[in-house]
Amino acid sequence: MKLVVTDACIFIDVIELQLTSEFFGLELEIHTTVDVINELFPHQQQLLRAYEHGGKLTVHVLTPADQEAINKENFPRALSPEDCSVIYIARKLNATVLSSDKPVRTHARNLSIEYHGMFWIFDKLVAAKILTGATATVKLNVLMESNIIYKGNQEMVKEAEKRFRVWKAL
Repeated sequence: MKLVVTDACIFIDVIELQLTSEFFGLELEIHTTVDVINELFPHQQQLLRAYEHGGKLTVHVLTPADQEAINKENFPRALSPEDCSVIYIARKLNATVLSSDKPVRTHARNLSIEYHGMFWIFDKLVAAKILTGATATVKLNVLMESNIIYKGNQEMVKEAEKRFRVWKAL
């Protein structure tokens, strides 16, 4: 089972797209930090706490030693403390980072940490037959229209269109 550490933007997208149970149905061992959970709205936190209590989500509370180690790291200023916590835990666990945030992904790449975003999650959901190609197309279109990271970004539009063609053939 693949070990992943997820940031807030992924949780927000998954929850807003109403794909939470599908996401937690993937063959992933999903981790995050309490700092990330605290970035979310109370209703989002409550939903994720249910997955934590069900053993589907591990939430790491950083110790003073962890905080000290993070402070000694040379993290770029573009990263929030929550972003730093995700990268730190991913490195500590030798896990993959799940994020749509460009600075997080760039820093993960610079540290040779595997990273993925929502497109990868959609690919996994379709491959696992958790979502049909038609449903994935609808949900990804909603994401493309509602999320500023994707909206009007030609690179992202091309990636989405590739998937739409593949999923249409399913």
